[in-house]
Amino acid sequence: MPEASPFETWARDFLAWARVETGLSPATLEVYGRDLRQMAEDLQKRGVKHPAKVVMQDLADHLQRLRKDRGMEASTVTRHLATIRVFFRWLHAERRIDRDPARLLERPHRWKKLPGTLTPRQMRALVEAPTAERGDLWARDRAMLETMYAAGLRASEVGTLKVNDFNETLASVMVIGKGNKQRLVPLGEPAVQAITNYLKTCRPGLARFRDGRDKFRLFLSFSGRPIERVAVWQIIKKWAAVAGLHDVHPHTLRHSFATHLLGGGADLRVVQELLGHSDINTTQIYTHVDRSRLHDVVRRHHPREGMSVAVTGRGAPRRKSRAA
Repeated sequence: MPEASPFETWARDFLAWARVETGLSPATLEVYGRDLRQMAEDLQKRGVKHPAKVVMQDLADHLQRLRKDRGMEASTVTRHLATIRVFFRWLHAERRIDRDPARLLERPHRWKKLPGTLTPRQMRALVEAPTAERGDLWARDRAMLETMYAAGLRASEVGTLKVNDFNETLASVMVIGKGNKQRLVPLGEPAVQAITNYLKTCRPGLARFRDGRDKFRLFLSFSGRPIERVAVWQIIKKWAAVAGLHDVHPHTLRHSFATHLLGGGADLRVVQELLGHSDINTTQIYTHVDRSRLHDVVRRHHPREGMSVAVTGRGAPRRKSRAA
């Protein structure tokens, strides 16, 4: 068996520390490991054989290659950068390296791509695509789509919802987000009705096994086990095709949720809480929405817009005659 490279050895040590000391979720640790493997493979191909030999330019070039050669989305490259930063910060804190080559790397704000969204009409077509004529699990899929759009859930969040997280009386769901943070998100009537119908007509059959495999999760697979993230992607792709939509993924529903709320006049701070963002700067990407509404908003709400005025060029503006 070939001897592990210094990159592999130090990455393994880092992941062990992260698992024990920080309590990161298995999903996050898996992402960290994948990012570090990609970095190590890329740098070693270019002659950088040891983490202690890495300089900032090596990392900057690596990030550029991810974007240009591999065609990674800007958000994925930014996440990859976050992994690199925390890895080298740890190496420096452990005194395995003399300097941190990632310390001065800047987040590629210019790469940030505006999130893809669906129009309200397209969202309606998507969530209403599952019908009884199109499969036995249509009630589950309809409830899942309605819930994701109504609450702005991530794919991982909808998969971990438990039956007791849904409160029909309060029309809400308790969501466990990143960092095990809880948030209570209200649901609209369509989502409440869809979940209630699913619980009555579909879930009992999926939860037919009595060996505890369902883990009390709300959304189950045909085998009675909690639905996984990959399955969520597949379900959304399936119903998007039925609705005649393209390039739709779980985050599209989350983006559309935030975009439509802000477009309807919701406060940015409220949307931040509903999405579970710890930093409002993350939420501000959605403020690009409905730019066409800005002039209309100003006309309807700015106190000066009710006074049709003409500037004379000297002194105070004078009221413009309605007959002019």
